[in-house]
Parts: sequence; structure tokens; C-alpha cells
Amino acid sequence: MTKFWNWIKNENTGESELYLDSAISDETWFGDEITPANFKAELAKHSGNVTVWINSPGGDCFAASQIYTMLKNHSGKITVKIDGIAASAASVVAMAGDEVLISPTGMLMIHNPMTVAAGNRQAMEKAIDLLEEVKQSIINAYETKSSLSRAKISQLMDDETWLNAKKAKQMGFVDGILFENNQKSEGSDEKSEELKKETSDEQTYTAMQYSAVSNINSFIQKVSASAEPAVTGTPIAQLDKRLELLKM
Repeated sequence: MTKFWNWIKNENTGESELYLDSAISDETWFGDEITPANFKAELAKHSGNVTVWINSPGGDCFAASQIYTMLKNHSGKITVKIDGIAASAASVVAMAGDEVLISPTGMLMIHNPMTVAAGNRQAMEKAIDLLEEVKQSIINAYETKSSLSRAKISQLMDDETWLNAKKAKQMGFVDGILFENNQKSEGSDEKSEELKKETSDEQTYTAMQYSAVSNINSFIQKVSASAEPAVTGTPIAQLDKRLELLKM
């Protein structure tokens, strides 16, 4: 497996910096004993404060979960800096920061976990159950950092929500914006009363949401409404007959 992380030593501060500049793992870490061990061993060599730079479209959720846990368990302070994009699984890693900062031009994206499955109905149902459990585990990380309700986070994930720097800060996913003179030096517990009020008023966030699913559904509804004759589904009786034929 090609390493998707890189360590360097900042010559000015003397602190270690971890760069995640590509997809998080080109193969799953589920059941993999080598790659997680390598990452953990390298992290252990940097006992002090660590800055994690993220510019990643995401990747394997199991790898992201393990990296998140390793960073949270690290003895030094973890500062996350999103200089490009932290999308999908990479956004989960970003939540591990004691302090999370984002570039003014950076983006953060959250959505529902995805997988590829094949098999009979029972296999599909099991895949659905697994995805729901994975989603709940991801919500745990977002909830801890942002203090948004689980229901709101779930809706944001359903809608595939993209956040620019200001929205990410407003919603509590990040603590500050890079290069701002008034950015906080502490974590989310140091949010101002104004920010807390904005965070609790979850209705203020609906305007920035972009949902590909919602747009597609809206388009289909408009097409269906104008179609002649009206678009209808297959009667259940016909479906039953087809299923009976398949059993023969």
C-alpha cells in the first residue's frame, strides 16, 4: 500500500507536522494489521505537539476512524489545519483536533457513508444496517466537536453538505479561520456566547446546504408532473407474478 501521509519537521517551530494530501487509504484498513500499525508507530515518534495539514477528498472510513482515535489519544496537542478540502472521511479526521483551523478558501464536506454490496436480500439488508451504524459512529465525532444535535448532523449528511470557512466556523466544525487576527487559541469550549447562540439556532444553516439528491428529486418531480400520461409505478400484482416466475 502506498503511504498517503507524510511527516516533516517544521524548522521554525521545531514541531512535527503531518500532511494528508490525498485520499485516505487506497485500500480498506478493516482487517489490515500492517498499515494502521505503521501509522501508529510513526505517530509515536512525535511525542510533542503535532500539526495536521489536511487536503483530502476522503477515503476509507475505517482508516479515518483509526487515525481519528490515534490522534485523540496522542499525548501532545493536535492542531488541525485544513488548507484545501476536508471531505467525507477526511472531515472525520479533522474532528480529532484540539484546535481546528481552516483556510479562508478551504472547504469541509460531510455526507452519508457509502459502500458496494452484492448478494441476496439478506445481504443487502445487512449492508444497509452496517451503513447506518457507520453513520452513527461518524455522527459521534461531529457531535463532539460541533455540539449540533444528532438529528441536525444526520440531516446535513443526508443532504451532502458543503461548508465554506465561515459556515464551518459558524456551525462549530472548526474553531477558527487561518490568518484571522482574532482566531481562538483554545478549542470549541472557548466559543463566544454569540457563536453558541448561532450554533443553537440550527435553522440559520439551511440556506448554505447543497443537496444533489434534493436537486435530482426536484427535477424528477417536475418532469413527472408535466408527463402525459401520468408516470405510474408497476402494480404490486404484476411484481408478485414476476417474483413467482423467478422462483421456478
